[in-house]
Amino acid sequence: MSWWPILALAAGAYAFKVSGVQAGARLPMGGRWVVVVQLLPAALLAGLIVVQTIGQGAGISLDTRLAGVGAGGLAAWRGAPFLVVITLAALVTAALRALS
Repeated sequence: MSWWPILALAAGAYAFKVSGVQAGARLPMGGRWVVVVQLLPAALLAGLIVVQTIGQGAGISLDTRLAGVGAGGLAAWRGAPFLVVITLAALVTAALRALS
């Protein structure tokens, strides 16, 4: 495999990001657009979590991952530190996998 396609794609991705930053600095954004742009990362992260938790190929799989994410979500909602949230989610998932 040649490294040239990888380097070309990396340079293209970087150029695309730089052009977005440059264009975004020139475009005036007011009111509602600022709120929408600020909420996009949270919405994208939530979508990725759902897809990785219950997605299985082209279908849906409800397994131990869902319980782990639920336990982690409950801990985060209760204000637990991030390390506790991740550890609890992993422990719940591992315990349920060991029991099944």
